[in-house]
Amino acid sequence: MYQISELAESVGLSRATLLYYEKLGLLKGKRQANGYRVYSDADRQRLRLMQQLQAGGLSLQECQACLDGKLDRDVLGQRLDRLEQEIAEKTRSRDLLAALLGQSSLKDWHEELERVAPDMHRAWLISQGFSSAEAGLVALVSKDMNAHDAYMAGFMEVFSDLDYWGPGMAEATRRALELVPFAPETILEIGCGPGMATMTLAEATTARILATDTAEVALDKLRAQIAARGLNDRIEVQNVDMATITSPEHPWDVIWSEGSAYILGVEKALADWRALLRLGGVLVFSDMVWRTDTPDDAVRAFWATEYPAMTTPATRVTQARHAGYRVLGHFDMGREAMDTYYRPLAARLDALESRLAGARVLDDLRSEIAVHEAGRGQFGYEMFVLGRG
Repeated sequence: MYQISELAESVGLSRATLLYYEKLGLLKGKRQANGYRVYSDADRQRLRLMQQLQAGGLSLQECQACLDGKLDRDVLGQRLDRLEQEIAEKTRSRDLLAALLGQSSLKDWHEELERVAPDMHRAWLISQGFSSAEAGLVALVSKDMNAHDAYMAGFMEVFSDLDYWGPGMAEATRRALELVPFAPETILEIGCGPGMATMTLAEATTARILATDTAEVALDKLRAQIAARGLNDRIEVQNVDMATITSPEHPWDVIWSEGSAYILGVEKALADWRALLRLGGVLVFSDMVWRTDTPDDAVRAFWATEYPAMTTPATRVTQARHAGYRVLGHFDMGREAMDTYYRPLAARLDALESRLAGARVLDDLRSEIAVHEAGRGQFGYEMFVLGRG
């Protein structure tokens, strides 16, 4: 026979717990003439059985049902389902914590956060020490804050030898410039890359141009072009985060951004850059858009992860008007502008195949090229020319 303290010690529970079990009817001691409760070895074994049932996740109420009658298989099945859900949730929690510690990829997590809370996603990345430009690249390009530097090193190795870092061509730049209703004296180019549009703007205007980007390898290529053509007196090059460009003493006549507004977020870019323009000034930007309301499932799924904010030209026009712009014009940059980018990119990937074997950047870019080929006519680049109202 056991007194309650002895029984508690033998099964590793507290005296208070056993008293609580008695109150619930899970345990029934015999009270002796002296008032002390005593328990048999059968009581001890009942407690041990109950502990084993609890280890299976059963509640005290469910344990009592199993102890006092036949196992209720429906109850056990329901409990097993709940337990499997809890395990799945904890597994996801464990995987995320491991990824945040750099032990696995954060790609899926970044993609989901960019889809459901893009502004908070970028703000959180900035709070982790990324510049706003780098936050955009983590969100949309590398998609793994812990592997970002390594990913971007491979990315820059691919693009360092390319003239176009996104869809575009000189004819599209000139066509957009024709929609600007005045001869600009000053142009701020945001996200200039290696400067293909910069040089076209310099040839087609007499404006002073400030070309900005954060990719130093691209800016070096642009500086070489400027020097070779003797344009140092008209074109200034700066390594500047597009989100931190400050208002000049004299607002810009024109802001030009081919293929870069998406990094900041088009709606944010529309709002932020408007403040840099003079009244009546013009913002020109290009962006990937849908050309159909019913894209193929694979094409839609790809862009849902790569550019979840991608929309139609009509939606961009509405957003521009809401941001305080007059729409001076917009046009499809066409298949040639896409091919000008994707064909050299494909050739460059072939040349780097052995060097980048196994690198995610290689797989990501090949996937994009494959979607471009499969989805011709379903999406493309649109140029927008907007006047500040």
